[in-house]
Order: sequence, then structure tokens, then C-alpha cells
Amino acid sequence: MTRITRYRARALAMTTIAAAALLLCGCSVVNQLTGTTQRDASGTPTAANSNADVFSIKVGDCLNDASAQGTVTTAPIVPCSQPHDSEAYKSITMAAGKFPGDAAVKDQADTGCADAFAAFIGISYADSSLKISYYFPTETSWNTRGDRQIMCTVYDDGVKTTGTLKGAAR
Repeated sequence: MTRITRYRARALAMTTIAAAALLLCGCSVVNQLTGTTQRDASGTPTAANSNADVFSIKVGDCLNDASAQGTVTTAPIVPCSQPHDSEAYKSITMAAGKFPGDAAVKDQADTGCADAFAAFIGISYADSSLKISYYFPTETSWNTRGDRQIMCTVYDDGVKTTGTLKGAAR
């Protein structure tokens, strides 16, 4: 082997080792950097992502979002098998057209999320100890991204949940 060939062999070996290390532990790092969430074939998150794009939340996702306030662009998605603050249970698509205003969006979210609550939890919202919240379009996301989605979430105030709240009937 010549000196250049040894150098290339070492470089190739180091590159291979680095690539293997990235494959072994890098998926979660890549997820954090890109805002994507690692999911299995059924779409269930398989790894936590504290920097998931808010538009990637799907019904059934669990979140550690108790501290989220105001306009958000990312959300911390975790597997439901891990302790979490809330769970997405209903997606509502608003009608196309001009942005109806914040009050109209929130009214539709309040009504739609409350109406869907009983089908998911097993009792009416009025009879439940659980709370609802939601992610909803802003005028900016409506106009720039075509965002029409309201994502309803359910949570047990101040308590982390492990597993789903589907059928909790409380």
C-alpha cells in the first residue's frame, strides 16, 4: 500500500464508523433537527421529538405541551407509552375561504372538540374531569400555508398520563 492508499483506507474506515454511529443513534438527532417524527408502519411515533413541526401532529399522537402558549411552530411529540401531558384525539378541517377571524376559529374549535370528546373518552365533556385544548389556524398560517386544521387534544390537568385516554370515561 502506498501512503495515499493508507490515508484513503483510514478515511474510508472512519467514515464508515461515523455513518454506523449515526445510523445507531442518529435517527432521533435527525428528527430533532428536521422537525420530523420517527413513526412505525401504522404511523405511531416510536421516538420522542421535542422539536416536531406542529403541522405534523396526527390524531393519536401524545404531546408534552403543557407549557405551550401563544403561537407555536413546534410541538414535543412522544410515544404514548411515555409519560405525556396531552393526546390528540380529533382533527377538524375548516371550510376554505377567507380567514373567518380568531373568534370564529376558536368558536368552531370549542364546539367541534367538545362534540368529539364523548366519542373518544366515553362520557360527555360536561361530565368529565378531563380538559380539552386545541391547535388552530392563525391568520398567517391560513393565508401562507393554507392551514385549515383544528387539532383537538385532551389532558388531565397537572397530571402526566401514560398510555391513551381513549375510553377513559372519566
